[in-house]
Amino acid sequence: MSNGLIPATILTGFLGSGKTTLLKRVLSEAHGQRIAVIENEYGEENIDNDILAVDTQEQIIQMSNGCVCCTIREDLRSTLTDLAEKRRKGELDFDRVVIETTGLADPGPVAQTFFMDDLVAESYLLDSILTLVDAKHADGQLDTRQEARRQVGFADQIFISKSDLVGKDEVDALVHRLKHMNPRAPQRQVHFGEVPIAEVFDLKGFNLNAKLDIDPEFLSAEGGGRGQHHHDHDHAHGEHCNHPHHHAHDDDVKSFVFKSRKAFNPAKLEDFLGAIVQVYGPKMLRYKGVLYMKGSDRKVVFQGVHQMMGSDLGPKWAPGEEKGSKMVFIGIDLPREVLMQGLEQCLV
Repeated sequence: MSNGLIPATILTGFLGSGKTTLLKRVLSEAHGQRIAVIENEYGEENIDNDILAVDTQEQIIQMSNGCVCCTIREDLRSTLTDLAEKRRKGELDFDRVVIETTGLADPGPVAQTFFMDDLVAESYLLDSILTLVDAKHADGQLDTRQEARRQVGFADQIFISKSDLVGKDEVDALVHRLKHMNPRAPQRQVHFGEVPIAEVFDLKGFNLNAKLDIDPEFLSAEGGGRGQHHHDHDHAHGEHCNHPHHHAHDDDVKSFVFKSRKAFNPAKLEDFLGAIVQVYGPKMLRYKGVLYMKGSDRKVVFQGVHQMMGSDLGPKWAPGEEKGSKMVFIGIDLPREVLMQGLEQCLV
């Protein structure tokens, strides 16, 4: 990557969804990429036992295809800084990092590490959070485990595995349900962890580029320019919402979009977002946007996880380009009206 940062991918997903299969492929297949895989050691299905049949105290193991496998015995931050340091000294050679979180872990704290910690932030760029969903057990897991719903809310890309084990209607209903929880993550059905490597890396899902590539169909359908013209997004993906199960699940993880063609007052917006994050941070899973700020000739790209928020200057608004802001919020029972009205009041 041009800026010299090491791209990092967080792999999360339900138990039995095929994360281990996917990681085994990454660690053993001849894909020509040098990948460091960091595994949370308290895993239910420990990869090491299968792939690393070497009883070693060594924390970092080089695979035959050039990948590096490493199990965390301390915290993530020190593992990441340690790997970056070894890479700088030329002791290890890898192009990217994949961090596997165990079955029901919350990816939030893992993602926050990339914002919070200066040492990590100056070496790594969080490329995306991938969530694997097991089609056969998804409904039960989503119904009973908030952790599973959170993993869906965090995702930049969702892979649905084992869809061959359930009927087409069930898969359709699941796709629809996931789309309501997280409309900005593309979904893909995969078999046995066989995901082409190209679909796993460099998705640039997390570091929003200035186009705000969230599902364009979702954004255009939300329409209406100003915040208050918002329809509930039952209609956000066409009118094919007549699924029999459609309203069976009113999940607590939901999303909404704010759009406006007016500029934001930077000081007001900063105060408002700061206050919102103080109060609702733990329930805010992901939020991001491209903002039109008064007094700036450049787009401002902003995003956050829980209480951690960051923003960057994006490219200049092109001559003749219609200026405006688009923000998406994904969270647990977030007070949509409070956010919408508050944002509206930060406009110039």
